[in-house]
Amino acid sequence: MHADELELDEALVRRLLREQFPHLAELPLRRVEPAGTVNAIFRLGDGLAVRLPRRGGAVEPDAVAHAWLPRLAPLLPLEVPVPVGEGRPGAGYPWSWLIVTWLEGETVPVTELDALRAARDLAAFVAALQRMEPTGAPPGRGVPLAELDPEFRHWLARFHGDRSVAAEWERALAAGPWEGPPLWHHGDLDARNWLVRGGRIGGVVDWESAGVGDPAADVMVAWKLGSAAARDAFRAALRPDDATWERARGWVVWQAVAALAYYTPASNPSLHADARRWLALVLAER
Repeated sequence: MHADELELDEALVRRLLREQFPHLAELPLRRVEPAGTVNAIFRLGDGLAVRLPRRGGAVEPDAVAHAWLPRLAPLLPLEVPVPVGEGRPGAGYPWSWLIVTWLEGETVPVTELDALRAARDLAAFVAALQRMEPTGAPPGRGVPLAELDPEFRHWLARFHGDRSVAAEWERALAAGPWEGPPLWHHGDLDARNWLVRGGRIGGVVDWESAGVGDPAADVMVAWKLGSAAARDAFRAALRPDDATWERARGWVVWQAVAALAYYTPASNPSLHADARRWLALVLAER
């Protein structure tokens, strides 16, 4: 998926466990597929998972996972993984890594879900996050869009799709920055990070981008629900202000352009296809 990623296998994870968590080292271990774009995931026994960054520059375990997820978990309507141990570099592996609680469920394409129910469930989850006390919380992905402009221009120069995406980005920038207090957000709410049980989202994983900032970083999930009807159901349930909605549209444009410029149908077929759908939904609004 990435030219510079490490080869991570069960033998490496077993060596790390024996060095640092010997009491867990003999539990059954297997790699979980599909692989994430940032981390490789291994199930450890029945109740744990091991998460290892795949490449340099990946977000490593931080204050969000360790200090905050245990506090957030009881107050959220969907399950979240709780860290139980942080691993150090070792056994030839150069970065920190994490052991978390295992959540039951599967990653399922949006097309296989009841999209309107998913929209309402995610809106309730985002609303609950936004009610969390932000004092002392770390900054999350939700930075001002203007800070992302150089990166957007970088990917736009490598993007081979509809050039009208540039106008959508400018429109989002014109909405101005978030002027309210920084709010809790997950920061990466696409379908790869939903765990589905019985046809319904039951959990949310991958919290490396979480923290406080502009809530638009979560509101952008509205365009990742697969249809205009689901997008509108999410908006109706959450009721973000108009400027936040515009910035959220900008967020999804930025992510889609970056994904389509970086990945190919061969290197990451599911994300490439999803990004095309996100962008098509944005452009269809015009």
